[in-house]
Amino acid sequence: MSSPAAPERLTEIVLEPMTATHLADVLALGGRVYDTTVKPYTSWSLSAIARHLDGEASACWVALAGDRLAGYVLGSMGFDQRSDWGNLEWIASAPEYQGRGIASRLVKACCATLTEAGASAVVTDVESRNTASTALMRSNGFEASVSVTLFVRDTPR
Repeated sequence: MSSPAAPERLTEIVLEPMTATHLADVLALGGRVYDTTVKPYTSWSLSAIARHLDGEASACWVALAGDRLAGYVLGSMGFDQRSDWGNLEWIASAPEYQGRGIASRLVKACCATLTEAGASAVVTDVESRNTASTALMRSNGFEASVSVTLFVRDTPR
């Protein structure tokens, strides 16, 4: 006897460049997987997505299971003052699709796009408690390079 989820597990995951038609689903998935009450995820918004999608050498990809969004990655050229670096800023897999290698495929697609656009390096940042993302980045050739501590001073209410 098969479980109700069995057919879904067999659905092929297809990667394709992100378009404006994916915006609502990407925004909704980000809202599901990022705790937007906790820094640094407080900047998750439609404008954060659009900035990458509209950016020079957009490296935004979606993973689709049929017509369902299984994951996405948002990347673009330019990081701080380095116009020759690519920036992989946002990545997510829908919880029901995690553990299937989707995030790794998205990282590879984003990095390949940025490399083709001339990136001499691709940078990303991972919150120190996010061990899954740390493992994902290490398994895809990223190395810890600079440690930055985000100091936050909330204002009294």
